[in-house]
Parts: sequence; C-alpha cells; structure tokens
Amino acid sequence: MLNRSLPVETTSLTRSVAWLRAAGEPTRLRLLALLCKADLTVSELTEILGQSQPRISRHLRLLVEAGLAERHQEGAWAYFRSSDQGIAGDFITFMISHIDESDGFLAGDGERLEAVRRKRAENAAQYFSQNAASWDNLRSHHVPEELVEAEMIDIIGERHFGQMLDLGTGTGRVLELFAPQSERAVGLDASRDMLSIARANLEKAGTSNAQIRQGDLYQLPTPRDNFDLVTIHQVLHFLDDPALAIREAARALAPSGLMLIVDFAPHNLDFLREDYAHLRLGFSHEQISEWLIANGLEVLEIRDVKPQEKSKLTVTLWLARDQRVLMADAGLELRA
Repeated sequence: MLNRSLPVETTSLTRSVAWLRAAGEPTRLRLLALLCKADLTVSELTEILGQSQPRISRHLRLLVEAGLAERHQEGAWAYFRSSDQGIAGDFITFMISHIDESDGFLAGDGERLEAVRRKRAENAAQYFSQNAASWDNLRSHHVPEELVEAEMIDIIGERHFGQMLDLGTGTGRVLELFAPQSERAVGLDASRDMLSIARANLEKAGTSNAQIRQGDLYQLPTPRDNFDLVTIHQVLHFLDDPALAIREAARALAPSGLMLIVDFAPHNLDFLREDYAHLRLGFSHEQISEWLIANGLEVLEIRDVKPQEKSKLTVTLWLARDQRVLMADAGLELRA
C-alpha cells in the first residue's frame, strides 16, 4: 500500500450522539446492515424491508443527514450506500459486525437482498444476450482480452493501494481485477445501463469493497489528490477530448499515485467510427506520453500487446506515476 501516515481520527461528542440517535432505531439499523453490502435504491429497499416508500425515504434522509449513508444520483434513480470512509465508516463497521446475522429480521433481509441481486443478474444477462453479437464482432478485431488483462496484472504487480478509481468502468471488469489489491475501489461511468451491468458482475464476483457511481469523466465527482491508482481501460478512443480526461484523472491522483491507461495503438479500421462510435483510431506511444507528462506524471513503462494475426489491433498499456512526493524528496536531498 502507498504509505500515508495519518493521525488517529476522532470526532466530537455532539456528532457521536447524532450517529447513535440516527442508528438507534430498528429500521435504520436494518438499512445500514443492507447498505454495507450493496448500493440499493428506495424501491429495492422497500421491497426488501416490506415497508412503505415514504417511510423508507424518511429513514434514509435521516441517515444521510447524520453522515452515516451516502446518496448518489443516476438519472432518475438514486442509489444509497453506507458511509465507508473515516471514523463514520469505522463506527458503522464496528456496530454492524457485532450484530448476530442469524437474527430473524437481518436473516430475512439478507434473503430478500439475494433475490434483488438475482434480479439484477438476470437483467444483466438479458442485456449481454441482446448485445452479444455486436460485442463479439468487436472483440474479434483485437488481441484477446485475457492477454491484455494478464499484461495489466503483470505491469501493476503485487502493489497494494488504499484507494482505486476506474474511469469508464463499463462492465466493472477492471474493478474485479484490482479491487482485491485495494482497500476501497470506485468505478465511474456515464451509462446507467453499464453501471447496472457492473453492479451485477461485482456482486457475482463477491467484490465487496467496490462501489459504482455515475459521473462525467471531464468533471469527476470525486475528491482531488485522493486515489493511489487510477485506471482508464479502453475509454479514451470514445472521447472527443481525451487530453482533458487525462488531466482530470491526474488531478484525482494522490501524490506518488499510479495511472494505468489501456487503449488501442494507431490503426486504420475506419468502420469502428460508424459501427462502434470510436472517435479516435488509436493512440501512439508519444501522444499519450505527452499528455501524461504535461500533467506532472512520469511515464514508467509502455507495453504493446500484439496479436498474432496482422489484421487485428494492437493494444497498448501506459503506466505513469505522480511525481509530487518524488520531487519533494529530491528537494530535501539537495538541501541536505
């Protein structure tokens, strides 16, 4: 894990009392137990708890106001999840972990949560089925994904991260790959359809420390200087301004954090513009490197994953590192 020496966090008596009041009600405690496990909508929570929507909405509002739950808007839908950072997250984890999961209420809630997850998985399978032919045709034009993923895993190595951010997360596959090496992972995508797919896939994979959010890659709804690893996998060729997306991603990086970009090398398959909405026909080593360096990152390594067939596309990986801590260390050495 990238080193962060932080003092032990404390909170005020007033806030502690507010948390205890917010959590000290049976329905709200059941809600927190559920929201520790998944992002859920009001309608899903209504289905699980068997209570009216206005009642569930009121309890959720109190939890959000107390700072024990978070609300994330996705179009007309809002998803809720328990706070998982800082002392509020520690408070919830301690409290929920000491409740017997075989309790009748919690056991029933857990069974109905699994039913909600099965429904999500069925919807995801239906979406994949409807689009399988198109996706299979696209995959047939480039190096196999399993080879690319193997290179991604190898280039990152056995590093461990506090916070990870995957931009344009799509099906959530990159989160599946690297969330196990992170304390907390966040996937961001503009498409509600893809976010639904990602949630279903992550639940199926048992990836419990990853969250999915809707957001604009040009204006990230995430803290600055916060993430130890930022990944951008097969996204830039869809964007009209990939340089701006890289600049925004660099702002999200913590000092000495890593950025991994994966995209196509330059090619001449022009049909990808009309058939698959590709705005860029790949990127050269120099182009991506130039954008990374312009945003204060050091390019550590570039790899090409080449297919055996000449007609297929090459995929390139760029690994870069934020230099702020490195530059500060160098300054200290010079002064010494």
